[in-house]
Amino acid sequence: MQSFKTGYYQFHPDVSLNYQMNRFSDGSEQMIAEMKEAAPRIHDYPDYIREFLALSEKAHASNRLLPAALYLRSAEFFMLQKDERKNTCRLRFIQWMKSFYQVQENQHFDIPYENAAMSAYRFKPESPIGTIVFFGGFDSYIEELFASQQWLFQNGFDVITFEGPGQGATLEEGHLPMTHEWHKPCKAVLDYFKLDDITLIGYSLGGCLALRAAAYEPRISRVVCDDILTDFEEALLKLAGPVEQMALISLLKFGATAIVNTLIHQKMKKSLVFEWGITYGMHVTGTASPYQFFKNMLTYETRTISHLVKQDVLLFAGSKDHYVPLHQFYDQVQTLNNVRSLTARLFTEKEQAQNHVQVGNTELSLQTMVRWIGGLMQRDKQTGFKIPIKLSAAMAP
Repeated sequence: MQSFKTGYYQFHPDVSLNYQMNRFSDGSEQMIAEMKEAAPRIHDYPDYIREFLALSEKAHASNRLLPAALYLRSAEFFMLQKDERKNTCRLRFIQWMKSFYQVQENQHFDIPYENAAMSAYRFKPESPIGTIVFFGGFDSYIEELFASQQWLFQNGFDVITFEGPGQGATLEEGHLPMTHEWHKPCKAVLDYFKLDDITLIGYSLGGCLALRAAAYEPRISRVVCDDILTDFEEALLKLAGPVEQMALISLLKFGATAIVNTLIHQKMKKSLVFEWGITYGMHVTGTASPYQFFKNMLTYETRTISHLVKQDVLLFAGSKDHYVPLHQFYDQVQTLNNVRSLTARLFTEKEQAQNHVQVGNTELSLQTMVRWIGGLMQRDKQTGFKIPIKLSAAMAP
């Protein structure tokens, strides 16, 4: 039975590096000890990549396949697109994860979409109690979700994970840039598998995308935002620092293209995480400049669509999320005024789930989801409830 270790650890003084070290960990005592030993040698991204590639090689030589895969993904995460090692590491990570979780070829699907295909996995028990469609966000691969997918599968759910435009293989092999119109890839998934009455779970930026999909797709009955993200541009600008953030907000508003590009390039030279975020963001969105990227990010918000969401909604947030400002949690609660029901859960440091997407206590977040889904399914079975949504030309762009 799939299980998760509990604990959010202090490995490195840099909050971003420390988060990724927690994120790509199996929680075992050996991995924790190895990362603590490597951390003092890490001062920048090249150091990080070197140390984690070495840890991956050592783990693989010892037949520790899951740590080897996670270490490799952690190193690959900080490789820029121009790094010729990046794609080889990505493919090896996927192969090792599929081997460790014993994923069969008939559990993987390529869903036709536009001029390419979206990668998807389906774990389906003989008599599922319900169907969950699950996807990541800005920078994840769905193979990272195998542990959560397996846990939900073992708890009786038919679980489909997929990578939409701008994500994983759909981006790297299909070359489809990300879209804020997430109901379109969701529709393709639901059509392909002939699904109805599903629970949609969005992870990280997926918390924004899940609501955007639910606003226009009536076959979605329940939505889980793990975590909330009402305004992606604000979360990105937060990485620039308070002074630069205020300046960039004004300059973007007035269309000062050249000045914005200059300021961002200057900030990228001073901040590793900002450099990574802008460079990767331009790759994900298919934009040619930092200015174009930030203008594109204006569309990744929930303010304009929240009133269209009629489903049951579950919102998650971490009390010390270093990516997403906490006020967005309360903003999202206030704007979902037409939903069937609304449940909001703020995870805390005492639970070891205080940071982004509850890294440190994944099992608690999954248990919370399953209890919520089960309660609603029981309610709907007793009442015969069905989502009363009808699409109109005005609703569906």
